[in-house]
Amino acid sequence: MFGGTAFLLNGHMICGVQGDALVLRLGSEGAAAALEQPRTRPMDFTGKPLASMIYVDVAGYRQQADLRGWVEQAVRFARTLPPK
Repeated sequence: MFGGTAFLLNGHMICGVQGDALVLRLGSEGAAAALEQPRTRPMDFTGKPLASMIYVDVAGYRQQADLRGWVEQAVRFARTLPPK
């Protein structure tokens, strides 16, 4: 399904890289809120946007603090899911 590099927590994808875009799994509510931020867009590599995942352009995670913040959001969401 995902054609890039992915990182997992408890068997769930939390984030990855596709091309030079950061991919984040934030859940539907988290993704909707994140899409209000600059340099984000829906993850739609299949042609249909995924409600729980987003892309962040490289300018949105170039700074270490920005990257850390995005990944921490994804980790917080993944911790709400039961382990696989």
